[in-house]
Amino acid sequence: MASGAPVVLAGDYNVVPTPQDIYPTRSLDDNALIQPESRQAFARLLAQGWTDAMRKLHPDGPLWTFWDYKFERWHKDKGMRLDHFLLSPNLSVRLVDGGVDRWARGQENASDHAPTWIMLDL
Repeated sequence: MASGAPVVLAGDYNVVPTPQDIYPTRSLDDNALIQPESRQAFARLLAQGWTDAMRKLHPDGPLWTFWDYKFERWHKDKGMRLDHFLLSPNLSVRLVDGGVDRWARGQENASDHAPTWIMLDL
């Protein structure tokens, strides 16, 4: 970040940053995805100045990107947000749109992750 280069850190981080990023459950209390250490590591990235692009665009409510195949979680809309775009400050101001293509997760033989995307005004 110190270089000033425009950077996007994108991918499946395997962390659910906040309670609003997962359906209400206690079944995953011991899962690494939601442990305080995992969430604190994600928060440390944000504290460095990275912007959580999807939360900037959609600050409230569920924003699921992943639905486990177990226990019919897709059909019950019991998802979580595991896929993230973190933007350097010089790209954060260029963020114009983004979303989750939920429809793709419902297709036959789909991944358990839905395509997640952002659009930058470059």
